[in-house]
Formats: sequence, C-alpha cells, structure tokens
Amino acid sequence: MTLQSHTAPDAAQLALALCEFVTARLRAALAERGQALLVVSGGNTPLPFFKALSQVDLDWSQVSITLADDRWLPPDHADSNERTVRASLLQGPAAQAKFVSLVTDAATPSEGQPAIEARLKTLPWPADVTIFGMGGDGHTASLFPFTPELTTALDDAHAPLCMAVSAPLLPNVPVPRLTLSRRALLDTRVAVVHITGASKWALLQQACELGPVAEWPIRLVVRQQAVPVHAFHAD
Repeated sequence: MTLQSHTAPDAAQLALALCEFVTARLRAALAERGQALLVVSGGNTPLPFFKALSQVDLDWSQVSITLADDRWLPPDHADSNERTVRASLLQGPAAQAKFVSLVTDAATPSEGQPAIEARLKTLPWPADVTIFGMGGDGHTASLFPFTPELTTALDDAHAPLCMAVSAPLLPNVPVPRLTLSRRALLDTRVAVVHITGASKWALLQQACELGPVAEWPIRLVVRQQAVPVHAFHAD
C-alpha cells in the first residue's frame, strides 16, 4: 500500500494540518453513525496537535478517545500518556469526550489487563482514526523491536485487544506498559503516522521497504494492505 505523505515546514503547521485531517474524519463519522472513536499516542510530538484539536467545535459528547498504549503509572505521573491527553486534548470543547484509560489501580499491567480488555470491547470499533507515533528504534505503541511480547501482539487470530509489556530498555522510559495489539491498532478506518525530524522520516522510509516487523515494529502499520496509511511529518 502506498504511504500518503503530508509535509509541513514546522511542527506547528504540521499540527494544524493533522487537526484538519482528523476533524474531517470525526465530523464524517458523527454525521454517518452518530458516534466516533479516536485512538491517539503519547509523547511530546502530538502536544500541539492535541491543543488544536481540543478547540474544534464538534459534538464531543459522542466521541470516544483512547490510547494506543500507556505506561503503568498513576494518571497524574509526568511520564503518563493519559496525563498528556487529559492536560492537552481533553480541554475546552473536547473535555466532553469520553476517555477510556489504559491503566487501573492494579499493581501490574498483567493484573489490570482483563479490566482494560473489557473497557475496550465497549468502544465503537473500528476506530475512525488511529494515530501512531514512532520511536528512534522503530517502535510504535509499546511494541518494541525483537521483544518476546511482539510475537503475541502480532498473532491476530489469538491476541487480545490489549496486552502487558515489560519495561523497555533506555532511552525509552523503563517502566512496564499496557499496549494495544496489532489487531486492535489496525481496527481502524485510517491510520496516521505522526513524526517530526529528518532522522525519523528517513527511518520511516526505510521501514516501508521489505523486512521483518520485529526489526522495526512500525512496519505493522506501513507494510500492511488493509488500512489506508497517511504520514504527517515535518523537519
């Protein structure tokens, strides 16, 4: 499948372009089905996009939002993806959206997984847009290169919607995570890869070439044929 590329001169203008793209799809979903589902990723890259989207005039009360993954941390922890979403996206008009958390009070993600699986099953799949980030090692969500959990996450016939992942190595934040599996991540009408920087753009182009998903897990998005993929990038 051809990667449809959207470029911008800087991160701020990229955020506005992505906001327009996502807004159009949420509006269409609300008009056609009366509800919408948006799956987002954490990190610093989406912050300006989140802030722009939060101010859009939509029927947010009919929009559900969840994350592609989260670290197993309290939702007010500085490294929590949920904290980022609540502080930047669930503000203004978008505060009316229904947010589905990927953490519980359980001590470990393995213990909390059944409750989160049940939460995810209540959402109106397929998602209307799923937004993927990408690390410098080619990981996406919390699916990291050559990890034991990756085999389970890629087993579409048997994988749950979400699964526990052990703490990755530095420079990633070394805490356990809860991540969506491939079958949940790709249960979407459109996939978006949102990145900034020349090095990540070069890596994404390499990942589009033939090779194992285990090497660069972002390949599970860009090397599949079922879902349209758009790349939004700026240097």
